[in-house]
Amino acid sequence: MGVSKVPQHVAIILDGNGRWAKSKGLPRNAGHVAGAKNVETICRAAHELGIRYLTVYAFSTENWNRPKEEVDALMKLLRDYMKTCLTLAKNNNMRCKVIGDKSRLDPDLQERIALLEEKSAGYDGLTFVIALNYGGQDEIVRAVRKMIGEAKEGRIGEEDITIESFAGYLDTAGIPEPDLMIRTSGEQRISNFLTWQLAYTELYFTPVPWPAFDKAELEKAVGAYGMRDRRYGGLSEE
Repeated sequence: MGVSKVPQHVAIILDGNGRWAKSKGLPRNAGHVAGAKNVETICRAAHELGIRYLTVYAFSTENWNRPKEEVDALMKLLRDYMKTCLTLAKNNNMRCKVIGDKSRLDPDLQERIALLEEKSAGYDGLTFVIALNYGGQDEIVRAVRKMIGEAKEGRIGEEDITIESFAGYLDTAGIPEPDLMIRTSGEQRISNFLTWQLAYTELYFTPVPWPAFDKAELEKAVGAYGMRDRRYGGLSEE
């Protein structure tokens, strides 16, 4: 597929694992397993299309409210995935970064995240960002707390607080804001995902559940993005 305009940064809400599993008569966890496997497929597809950054919503701050059995299964899946991601990163020259409040995660999972980020830091292909125990509002509150702490220490003053400087306190500091946000499985809301960063992002919703979202579906989303006339403050992007 030839794509005339490829987004630099694509963010995806991985929705529909449970519904996909139910439609096939499988337990919900089978959907999560299939969804985790699909991440590798889409990482490769994104790189082939020329996308530089891919951010996925893996586990939200609200997901702790799910049944304990499902949360435990998700945490085990994430532990396994951190190990898989080490090999994936090495084989695909892929830098990995995890955003979100890691303090609530078990120490062994925090260690696996730190190892993944350390080992992949020097790779310069696709930057793969995993939002884990992440909530957009929580991220903003944590950023404000950091700024208040620095203000109390006299390191910043009121005049230093700008839109640009505030972005530097977010988990995504140094990463460009998403050009395109995709949500699978039909829901049409952002669900506390990258609340600050999506201010000017193009949104794309598809009824296809995440485990069935393949390279062709990604190409379709990127193609739809390429047809849009991006504008900022009344001025065209071009």
